[in-house]
Amino acid sequence: MTRIVVTGATGRMGRRLIALIHSDPHCTLVGAITHAAHDALGRDAGEIAGVGTINVPVSSTLADIADKADVLIDFSVPSASLDHLLMAREAGVAAVIGTTGFSAAAREAIADHSQHIPCLLAPNMSLGIQVMLQLLRQAAALLGTGYDIEVLEAHHRTKVDAPSGTAVHMGEILAEARQQTLAASAVHGRQGQVGKRSDAEIGMHAIRGGDIVGEHTVIFAGIGERIELIHRSQSRDNFVQGAIRAAQWLVGQSPGLYGMEDVIRAD
Repeated sequence: MTRIVVTGATGRMGRRLIALIHSDPHCTLVGAITHAAHDALGRDAGEIAGVGTINVPVSSTLADIADKADVLIDFSVPSASLDHLLMAREAGVAAVIGTTGFSAAAREAIADHSQHIPCLLAPNMSLGIQVMLQLLRQAAALLGTGYDIEVLEAHHRTKVDAPSGTAVHMGEILAEARQQTLAASAVHGRQGQVGKRSDAEIGMHAIRGGDIVGEHTVIFAGIGERIELIHRSQSRDNFVQGAIRAAQWLVGQSPGLYGMEDVIRAD
């Protein structure tokens, strides 16, 4: 039985995590964390998630519950994620982080914490996305610079970072497969007299609107043909199930920084 704490518990992902952990016979929820000013503090986490009373109150700190947990799953905001990760490190608790939008300095901090506890960082925990990433790596390497690459992502109107962490990860894989770096290759949107497209460009485009859960499209445009790989998320449950799977796998691993590819490879 994997004992899990969910941080960012009152958000969209947090609520679905609580619900699916509660229904999983191999997991138990031992804590639910939100920020100190949230009006859900003290309420039952199951009621927040719509699954009824489960006798786990929503709290604002890990301090009192970290020693009851095997692993925490974090879908919050970058600053809060780093605070949660520090507390996990101090308590010797593994950490699964699905939060996106980290700065380079924050990523260095995560890598430092992972020297002391097992930590899994992934911008997208969907199995379908993991397969798509493998396909993108192969396609970019096989097609080379004779095919122009454009990455398009669409998310709901309340998502605060752009492009999405998943789109950035896709861009990094595509650039690496063509022996480039995304920092040098990325072109974020286009406007005005931008000139002829270079062979090295990787276009990055973000759409925000409505309640779109998540959609990622990569276009390889050649002369006379194009290839499109598309992943559409129809609900958040694919991310949540992947996060739970990752949490179960991570418990018992040696300290280090892992990704979803490690989970998939192990299975």
